Formats: sequence, C-alpha cells, structure tokens
Amino acid sequence: MGLADFVRNLFSRSEGLDRLSAYVIREHERGRSLAEILEDPYVRNRSTPQQRERLLDKPEVIRAIGDDAVASAREQL
Repeated sequence: MGLADFVRNLFSRSEGLDRLSAYVIREHERGRSLAEILEDPYVRNRSTPQQRERLLDKPEVIRAIGDDAVASAREQL
C-alpha cells in the first residue's frame, strides 16, 4: 500500500465515523436509545466494534447523548 492509499483510507475511515456520529445523534433525537442505535444494522454494517467504541468518545456524540448514556453503552460493548 502506497502513501496515497494510506491517506485515502485514513480520511475515508474518519469521514465514515463522522457519518456514523451524525446518524447516532439524529436517531437519538428521534427518541431511540443509544443501545438500540448501536445495534442498528446501518451502524453494525459500517463499523467494527472498535470503531463503535471510538464513536462513543467523540465529543459531539457525548454532548448530544449525555455522559450517562454513553457510559452505559460502553459497559454493554
């Protein structure tokens, strides 16, 4: 893998995590629980368990969902 491929992969993973963050926040605003959203096929098919853990570290997700809900979801992962 060349440098260009590495950089492209790095950015596509970051963009993917940003899209998942937006999805999680949007679905939570619609009233779904964080645990339910993390089990959603859309999320599971587009992320690894490690990426879902990183998703819960993103400040915008923590602000939108709340510290308690994120801590609870981390325990379930």
